[in-house]
Amino acid sequence: MGRCKSHSADDGGEGSQGRGETLNTHHLSPYMKPLGSDYSNGVNFAIAGATATPGDTPFSLDVQIDQFIFYRDRCNDSITRDEPAPLNMLDFERALYTMDIGQNDITSILYLPYDEVLAKLPHFVAEIRKAIEILHKNGARKFWIHGTGALGCLPAKLAMPRASDGDLDEHGCIAKFNNAAKKFNTLLSEACDDLRLLLKKSSIIFVDMFAIKYDLVANHTKHGIEKPLMTCCGHGGPPYNYDPKRSCMGDSKDLCKLGDKFISWDGVHFTDAANSIVASMAISGEYSVPRMKLTSLVKPAKSKAS
Repeated sequence: MGRCKSHSADDGGEGSQGRGETLNTHHLSPYMKPLGSDYSNGVNFAIAGATATPGDTPFSLDVQIDQFIFYRDRCNDSITRDEPAPLNMLDFERALYTMDIGQNDITSILYLPYDEVLAKLPHFVAEIRKAIEILHKNGARKFWIHGTGALGCLPAKLAMPRASDGDLDEHGCIAKFNNAAKKFNTLLSEACDDLRLLLKKSSIIFVDMFAIKYDLVANHTKHGIEKPLMTCCGHGGPPYNYDPKRSCMGDSKDLCKLGDKFISWDGVHFTDAANSIVASMAISGEYSVPRMKLTSLVKPAKSKAS
């Protein structure tokens, strides 16, 4: 983030990429690719498909946190041996720690009855809260926490068979799925409120990603979007151009000519154009609690490891 050291733990989505480009800094080097990586600007612990809860994925949030602690200890060991290290302990304290995780957990249970979905959300949030507390114990002081997006507006969900269109809202999104996402965000925002009181001398910012991503759909013409609920790269044509049995990478995919007119790239992930809009809105401070621009948490000075 900017020129500050930052550490990203998330579900492997587009969040950290969009934030980095908007702040005019190079992408963070992934922790899982040590060869040729430059960690002086930060480390990205994100893994595609990661979840906040352990069990179903090999690199859930708790594993990412363990990887961070191992990396931090390795840097500290190098310093104590008077060896070069990309980051020193002050760097870790000054770093901005970003989290964007939980969407995969929620989408994996949306087939359940709605009351059962709601019952599981506190457990997902508890894992994120625990991760923040562990990071704080290990020196982290600045946190930028993303809520989840408008899951009911994803073409991958909209293309699922449904008995009727009665559960679609005025913009064509699945209301029940979006309500679950909003409930998750409410719980996560409340957890951040609690941690703000508990973890002294810390900045914990919650960003309402649902409001941002739903705005892209509800006010798509304002953002230059023509096909808010249709994938750019997929199969089947309108209304969603999405077929779960046929990958976007397949030979017979239908690829749009103008990706900047679409929100969704493959039914789940956003196009670069949509990511750019989302990132600009996220760092603006207008959707954060407390209201704060991301740039205010980024220090321009770059310390040297010693």
